[in-house]
Amino acid sequence: MTGSIIRTTTASAATLATVAALTALAAPAGATGTRVGIDPGISFGPATNYGTGCSYDIDGIVDDPVTPVVFYDNSIPFAVADPSGSLAQARWTPTTPGPHRLQIWQRHAGSPDVFPYVDIQVGTGLPTGSGCAVTG
Repeated sequence: MTGSIIRTTTASAATLATVAALTALAAPAGATGTRVGIDPGISFGPATNYGTGCSYDIDGIVDDPVTPVVFYDNSIPFAVADPSGSLAQARWTPTTPGPHRLQIWQRHAGSPDVFPYVDIQVGTGLPTGSGCAVTG
């Protein structure tokens, strides 16, 4: 009897492993942006590291590696990028000082829209070649 229990348990474990592997390979149930990040690079300032006229990489973390991602600055689209795996990237150059909300959106029919965001303050920038000196 012990032999049949071991075979049954082994067969069940193998079936569960196969189902888990197939589930991991299946397309995600919904395309959703999950997180936004911004890299200040070599920018610096007394109040913020982000300045007008300087460029920054925006990272959009998503759960669909195929559907394009739209990037927004204060609700205005400024870039569309195809993800590479779970990461979509865009280059952003703010033109106005003040508060900015950077958001991403990945379309998914049949699901509510999700707009993850990051809020940052932008000062007046002075590009230095490899970075940005920020005032204000």
